[in-house]
Amino acid sequence: MKAKKILLHFTITLFACASILFTLSSCYTPSPLYGTWADNDGNKITFISDGTFSAKVYTSTDSSGDAVSETYSGTYSVIDNVLIFTFESGSSKNTTWDIRGSILYLTWYEDSELSLTLYHTSR
Repeated sequence: MKAKKILLHFTITLFACASILFTLSSCYTPSPLYGTWADNDGNKITFISDGTFSAKVYTSTDSSGDAVSETYSGTYSVIDNVLIFTFESGSSKNTTWDIRGSILYLTWYEDSELSLTLYHTSR
């Protein structure tokens, strides 16, 4: 009789733990930003699930008319449609963003406003 009670108790506990794990895992939704986004102009941003990013953005042209790129890395966080980049230098930049399908629309603020249309290239 005692063995049946222990087995019943064990079965109920196991079922409860499995239910909780299933519920928690089914509620997790990964960020749609994760992965690499790029365009045909050479702009590229990679968002990693640990909250870090790396980016190469063509922000201006030099005196001969050639595009000049800047590379960035650091951490990012998201609040609604605001993406906050914190650079390794300690400075930060707030941008607006939107994803429609597999296209990321991002406003990058450097000396002026730069609207980027980036395509999801990998997860």
